[in-house]
Amino acid sequence: MRRNVTLSLPKSLLQRAKLAAVRKDKSLSEFMKDALEEKIRKDTGYKKAKERQVKLLSMRMDLGTEGRISISREELYERA
Repeated sequence: MRRNVTLSLPKSLLQRAKLAAVRKDKSLSEFMKDALEEKIRKDTGYKKAKERQVKLLSMRMDLGTEGRISISREELYERA
């Protein structure tokens, strides 16, 4: 099902959008639909990736140190 939407765009942006649509052999409506879908897909993908990373960080993975640091800061940054 489709719905009509009225947009108010700057004249220069509208002209560039029309030209871009012609270059892709699409109607302006189809071009803008595709652009909106791509933007939403990118935003959703970023949100999902962020949520995955936050979940991983909260798991507190053991990196083999058992929570202890075996070297002091001074030893780590000791200059020869």
